Amino acid sequence: MRYESPATTKEAVALLAKEKGAAFILAGGTDLLVRMKMGLAEPDLVVDIKRIPDMNTIKTTQTGFRIGAGVSGAQLTAHKAINKAWPGVVEATHLIGSDQIQGRCTMAGNLCNASPAADSVPAMIAAGAKAIVVGKGKRRTVPVEKIVTGPGKTSLKKGEVVEAITLPKPAKRTGDAYLRFTPRTEMDIAVVGVGISMTLERGVVKKARVCLGAVAPTAVLVPAAARALVGSKLDDAALNKLVAACAKACNPIDDKRGTAAYRTRVAGVLAKRAAKIAYKRAGGAA
Repeated sequence: MRYESPATTKEAVALLAKEKGAAFILAGGTDLLVRMKMGLAEPDLVVDIKRIPDMNTIKTTQTGFRIGAGVSGAQLTAHKAINKAWPGVVEATHLIGSDQIQGRCTMAGNLCNASPAADSVPAMIAAGAKAIVVGKGKRRTVPVEKIVTGPGKTSLKKGEVVEAITLPKPAKRTGDAYLRFTPRTEMDIAVVGVGISMTLERGVVKKARVCLGAVAPTAVLVPAAARALVGSKLDDAALNKLVAACAKACNPIDDKRGTAAYRTRVAGVLAKRAAKIAYKRAGGAA
């Protein structure tokens, strides 16, 4: 195995494109190193991005925020402006592992690991986040929901790397939230996760995005669930429609952590709770 620590994104892309064997990105390493120890990943090349300045900074722009692919969960949690703008995204990322893991783990790594149960992904999708993908001689911006194509699989081509995640500047009276259910209170992965964002106008939901995690091979954006909320003041009728839309969108598996029926039921429960939190954060009446 060869280890490389490039100083620029261009160098990282060149290394990935040139490698004929199995090449892996090391962002935080909290997933990759575990997989290597378990014999599930055998890299010929590991490219460490933690020394690339553009990938390890958070920038506030006119249109929102640019979060480098190497930025840790701890760095994100400490960023006051992002906490104020997108608290649900920050809370979701903060759920990745322990305090020690938070010092290394990254949102981009959580995304590219492509686990159906990734915590930060539904929250990012609900917020309208995008990934800046860099390849040899080209750069493209991709909605986060277009990155993961299945468990452990992404739409990234050979030689491409996610350089950063962007979050839009939220409109006035916008709130978001992420909730998950786990068998244990800490150090576990989601049985179900729900990310919701909404924008209000005079107390009425004007826009919304709802995304479910751990109930399908990838995180699921649910337009029907968003439509259930739009035009309402989060009354019981709207919340019941939200629950029904989320249940219909679920395509979960049965495993030792929960049956498909249980996951479907919990998705609706969490969606109602997350919607109420997002509504309150957007300035709606509690």
